[in-house]
Amino acid sequence: MRRFPVFAPKLIAKHARILVNGVIWVKHLGWLRFKQGRFLAKAADPIKVKEAVKLLNQEMQTSQVNA
Repeated sequence: MRRFPVFAPKLIAKHARILVNGVIWVKHLGWLRFKQGRFLAKAADPIKVKEAVKLLNQEMQTSQVNA
């Protein structure tokens, strides 16, 4: 588990690519879980969290294509 004091999509995606499965904490968003290289959002999560998860998953896809 890693804690991020700010929402930095590239840094968070890099961390998730390395670990593949796990949980991170982001200030103002809370706990985010990723499994098999994709971030997961629950139906009950606020819109702010769902948008962040969508952005992180896009960042994961772009970084995998560029790698």
